Amino acid sequence: MMLQDKIKTRAESARICRGLKKQHKKIGFTSGVFDLLHAGHVDYFQQAKKFCDILVVGLNSDESVKKFKGPARPVIPEEERARVIAALTAVDYVFIFNERRNKRNIEIIKPHYYIKAGDYSPEQLTSREVVESVGGEVKLIPVRVKTSATEIINKIASSFGIPADRVEKEKAVCFSSPPKKTAPAIFLDRDGTINREIEYLHEPEKFELLPNVVAGLKKLQAMGYRMVIVTTQAGIGLGYFSSEDFYRVNRKMLKQFSDRGVMVDKIYFCPHSKTENCSCRKPDIALFTRAKEELNLDLSKSWTIGDKTTDIETGRRAGTRTILVKTGYAGKDREFRVKPDYIARDLLDSANYILKAERA
Repeated sequence: MMLQDKIKTRAESARICRGLKKQHKKIGFTSGVFDLLHAGHVDYFQQAKKFCDILVVGLNSDESVKKFKGPARPVIPEEERARVIAALTAVDYVFIFNERRNKRNIEIIKPHYYIKAGDYSPEQLTSREVVESVGGEVKLIPVRVKTSATEIINKIASSFGIPADRVEKEKAVCFSSPPKKTAPAIFLDRDGTINREIEYLHEPEKFELLPNVVAGLKKLQAMGYRMVIVTTQAGIGLGYFSSEDFYRVNRKMLKQFSDRGVMVDKIYFCPHSKTENCSCRKPDIALFTRAKEELNLDLSKSWTIGDKTTDIETGRRAGTRTILVKTGYAGKDREFRVKPDYIARDLLDSANYILKAERA
């Protein structure tokens, strides 16, 4: 088959698939941006083809990519991305679509197998119900080659002497990429929400991610949310540990995130004790306001997730929606009489709820 014969519209792909089904061919469907095609993508397509006779790939259009990755992406235009993917022997057909989600694709293509990359279970995939409604089955492929277009872009930038942005301003430490466009964010508490609660944590060797944190953050990241950590570290102001101790713990956290494909836009912290009456200590919202300005955030479409009522009150004052997780303190601090928008088991449950809310 000629390369150009593989590139179809969605309607054409659906018509072809109907004919192939009559020939008892098994249809597999997957989708993505596939910007800067790399070894991880190639490995993924090769694994996906093992499930089916015909592999159909939905390609996010330039317009849809810009909506959740910013105006600088994609690097490669949709027509060129389609041609590169079509050139792979594992891929049979490619079409470009404008929606952000796959619901409509699945309803039209009606694949035997909906194939996704990830380390979660099919039950955790929100598209599972749509797939099963058309008689299909979800197939998950573990990530074996850990690389990404973002990592490649950052490496290229670094080779030209463009450093990763690290800002320390007015006691708010930030690790970030430059702001792109107005976007929503997930404001995350750290201790008790991301990692196991340890009072005045300052030793990296004691840092331990909670279950389902990585899966939850990856899902939120894929939805286009910016990741902002806002944490109170009164132990610094009380003299129990130093700012450098805090940075060392963060470095371990960020290393574990990076190894698993999770990127944090910024980390802000308040180092003050209650007696200092600062404006950056939760539930005051100075750090949320700074994040809004520095990252060009839409707080009305953002979410705050934490394990304390203080986190929920902060999110409420900042104008975000809120989720209380049953990890860490699980709301038992009882500092504020507040009602979150949702009470979740953990960050993965939070991500699933946010996705359902977004669809609704």
